[in-house]
Amino acid sequence: MNENKYKCPICNGHKSRSTTTFSVDLGYGVVVVRDVPAVVCEQCGSEWIQDKEAEQLEKIVQDAKNKHAMIEVSSYSDILKEAS
Repeated sequence: MNENKYKCPICNGHKSRSTTTFSVDLGYGVVVVRDVPAVVCEQCGSEWIQDKEAEQLEKIVQDAKNKHAMIEVSSYSDILKEAS
């Protein structure tokens, strides 16, 4: 097992699976998605979102843009349930 896989490249702390809150300012509004699966450094708090989740977040942001939403707040797990 590669020990470096679990070390943070920023502070050398330990990375573990967790969740994060993703937000983006659209200029005219804000999109916030809570409970997004991520890898988070336990020491410095740096976060990494995997490609699969990033693709889903892009779709969520695009949907908010299409609706011209001023505020869009949702939970990642709720969005996945709706998509099923």
